[in-house]
This record gives sequence, structure tokens and C-alpha cells, in this order.
Amino acid sequence: MSFPPIARTLHRHIDVDGVRVFYRESVPETADAPVLLLLHGFPSASHQFRRLIDALGARYRLIAPDYPGFGHSDVPEPASTGGTFAYTFDGLADIVEGFVERLRLDRFAMYVFDFGAPVGFRLAQRHPGRITGLVVQNGNAYEEGLSPMARDLVALRPEDEGAEQRIRDLLTLPSTRGQYEGGTGDPELVAPDGWTLDQHFLDLPGRTRPQIDLIFDYRSNVERYPAWQAWLREHTPPALIVWGRNDMFFPEPGARAYLRDLPDAELHLFDTGHFALEERLPEIAPLIAGFLDRL
Repeated sequence: MSFPPIARTLHRHIDVDGVRVFYRESVPETADAPVLLLLHGFPSASHQFRRLIDALGARYRLIAPDYPGFGHSDVPEPASTGGTFAYTFDGLADIVEGFVERLRLDRFAMYVFDFGAPVGFRLAQRHPGRITGLVVQNGNAYEEGLSPMARDLVALRPEDEGAEQRIRDLLTLPSTRGQYEGGTGDPELVAPDGWTLDQHFLDLPGRTRPQIDLIFDYRSNVERYPAWQAWLREHTPPALIVWGRNDMFFPEPGARAYLRDLPDAELHLFDTGHFALEERLPEIAPLIAGFLDRL
């Protein structure tokens, strides 16, 4: 009896501009395997891709870093409290850009999810020639892709009364669990490991302020939506869009909006929530494999 190959995954750290960045990297069976950079979301880290890496990492080189302030990466002191690192999406993109440079990734596709979309689109604007394609999973770039809850968060300003507490409420266990189980068809298919590990990291000392700063900076992403849409129209990257249509933050219209700028994109909608891979990996992984084979 033969079994499909299971990936060997390396777990490493690398220094990027003085920040120790943790990442996972699969070891494919062939040295020239396509590269897929996996950019995680909030409030997670590279561990959200563990099952995808197991499923596809023997055929493709899958690389998933943890951003500063997330997962196993360093948590430099925020500039907002007198430190040297600005927890903005520009700041995260700077680190991911340096990470790509350190690993000498010249050509790669990107999997952009949630926070990974604004990080990834910044990287794409800086180095359009390196991007071979996009896998977009609940990674928003359109106004109509913002739910009322997301719009309320984007509207928060540091000077607003109660704004910081609103964000702190988002960093609690019920909220984290809700992001995983909300909108799913069968919550029993969602392992508790993801949301419990996310909450473990959120509750560590020094982790709250980076998340608050990033939520306050999210409006910078919405302001850049027109520029990212123009980038898509100009460069027309091959794109696979796989989307949990019941996402509490980024509902279905955000997925369909991509077709305005990328009419040849492949779109698949799933009756699940924000963390679509948790419930629908068996359907999504083959789509990603086929997409990478066609690049």
C-alpha cells in the first residue's frame, strides 16, 4: 500500500534587522519546486498553516514566517511606548521584505489571509516582478469586503473614548475562539488547538500593545485599497480566490470584488468562516496544488 508523501518541515529563526523571526519551511522532494509564501492573519501565526504544510509541503516549498509580536518571533518594544519598532502594517511589511531577502526568494507565489493581505500587497507593490501568483483566502482589498464589525474597528481612533478597550475585548478567549468557530458548518471539524495557541501568545507579557497599535493602523490598509486594485489591474497576477463566505470580518462581496480587476481569477466560495482552512482543508488544498502546478 502506498501513501501520499508527507512533508518534512523545518522550524527555524533568522535575524531580520535585529528582529529574530521564527518561520516554518517545508522540504520538497525536488529542489526546483514552486515556492509559496504563507502570510498569516490575526490573531494567529504560522502555526495556522501546519496542516496545509503537511498536505502540500512535499511537492512545494511552503514558507510561513511569524510577524514581530506574533507566535514565536521577537516582540520588540513598541514605538508607541518608547521602543524602536513601529507596529504598523508598513513595519510588518518591512520585516517580511527583509525576510524574503534573507532567504533569497527571487520568485514566489503568496498566500494572503487577513493581516497577510495588507502585508502581502505592500510586498507586491515593492517587488512586482517576484510575484508569480496569489492565493487569496479571506484577504480583503475592497470596501465592500468589510463587514459592519470590520468597519467599526477601522473607524476606531486612539483618542476616542473606549476605543482601546474595544480592542482589548477583541483579544480575549471568547473572541479568539469565535473567530475560529463562527460561521463554520460543523464546529467539530475545527480543532481547539488553533484558538488556544493563539490565546496563549496573546496573553504573554508585552503582546497586547502591538495588537492595539496594529488595529489602530488598519485604516492605512483601507486607504490603500485603490492602489492595490490598480496594481492588480496592471500586473494581472494569476489568482486563486478561496473564501469562507460566512466570515465575520470579510464577507463574500470582498471575494467577488477581485473579479473586477482580475476577471480570469479562479473563485471558490465555501460555507465556512474566517479560518477557512480549519474546516475546508480537504477541498482547498487540492485547489492550491492545481494552481501552483499551473503557474
